[in-house]
Amino acid sequence: MAIDDYTDLPKSTLPVVQSAYRASLELAIAKGVDRARGIQCMAAALDNALEEILEANTLDLEMSREMAVPDLILDWLKLTPERLQAAIQILQRLGRLSDPTLRVMNVPYQLDCSQTYCQLMPLGVIALIYEAFPELGAIAAGMCLKTGNSLILRGGSEASHSNTVIHQTLQLALENAGLPAGCVEILHADGGSSIQDLLTQDRHINLAIPYGRPSLIKQAIGLATVPVLKSAMGNCYLYWSESGDLDLVRSIAIDSHASEPDPVNAIEKILVSRHLKSTSLVRLFNNLQEQGFELRGNDSLVGEFPDQLTLADEEEWGTAFLDKIIAFKGADGLDDAIAFMNRYSSGHADCLVTESYAESRQFARRIDSALVYINTSPRFSRNPPGGDSVFLGMSNQKGDRRGLVGLETLTTLKQVVQGGRRF
Repeated sequence: MAIDDYTDLPKSTLPVVQSAYRASLELAIAKGVDRARGIQCMAAALDNALEEILEANTLDLEMSREMAVPDLILDWLKLTPERLQAAIQILQRLGRLSDPTLRVMNVPYQLDCSQTYCQLMPLGVIALIYEAFPELGAIAAGMCLKTGNSLILRGGSEASHSNTVIHQTLQLALENAGLPAGCVEILHADGGSSIQDLLTQDRHINLAIPYGRPSLIKQAIGLATVPVLKSAMGNCYLYWSESGDLDLVRSIAIDSHASEPDPVNAIEKILVSRHLKSTSLVRLFNNLQEQGFELRGNDSLVGEFPDQLTLADEEEWGTAFLDKIIAFKGADGLDDAIAFMNRYSSGHADCLVTESYAESRQFARRIDSALVYINTSPRFSRNPPGGDSVFLGMSNQKGDRRGLVGLETLTTLKQVVQGGRRF
């Protein structure tokens, strides 16, 4: 059945979904070189529109402050020339990468007299529902175009002017590159279309990605009938083993918070071995406080270190602070720490600092997290140096899309069996 036969969408949503769906059909057969040229055009257009985007963002910030928008969202919302240039550099890098839809992979079986393999292919239409982070729409547009998908943006009302200017800039660039404008569509928060309207269009939308506070993720999962890629931010744990190095713990904790504006893998909870010396803990507390961190702890640690720690609420162990706050708790050993992490952490990035190889192997095998970091910082970067990886975020859901959200995350597999005319 053609998309035109479906008339159950709200009037504000229907043209957007139609346009994105039709564009996805064209992108699925478009040459990689043409899609790469479109990404480079988007990068150049954003660079040329830098001042206009910053002016729109200033208006968003002024209106958000008048509406008493939380400081966290204001931090996510505020664009700088450096943040925009970082997004432009990601687009430029995406434009230079090889076409991921030409990549083939082995399959775990082989049929007689046939060549059997898997090929990556586009998903179709992807929807991004996001709070603030205006530049994230441009990064997602580049990743979707690179993988042959069309994109529907649905940002929050706090970033409406910024999102509008960025979207218009991207659309004009795509048209100049000879690609359909529907490659990147937008639904405005104040345009009469709800998040539910978008997340229930499973006939046409192949994946939805909510990005923002845990409350937004929970809302999207509860409303959606389309497949949802569950993203995660904050509430990562670190266990400081008795043999672990103090300087390494301090460096990891500070560095994990250094990725701006969204420290996705920030260490917010540290479990400490009860065998560690009090002097080592005090040194860590003092170092972190000098770096501007607020420190909290459980009953026993607060009782032991009342000058450094304030009491953490019980529910805080399972929720993200999304701020420069770290809570501490004692652990009887690695088994105790792993059990506590598996119960309370967000499950997308957890850490261990130890000098014991046996502990590192046990932690890697038993911790229930998408990514495990041992004696290294989990700091998140969308555009890490080296390699051919660009990342939109992190996912803590189980399945084939768990972990870092890269280009392959936005594709699916097609299994091909090519025979030799004999069977």
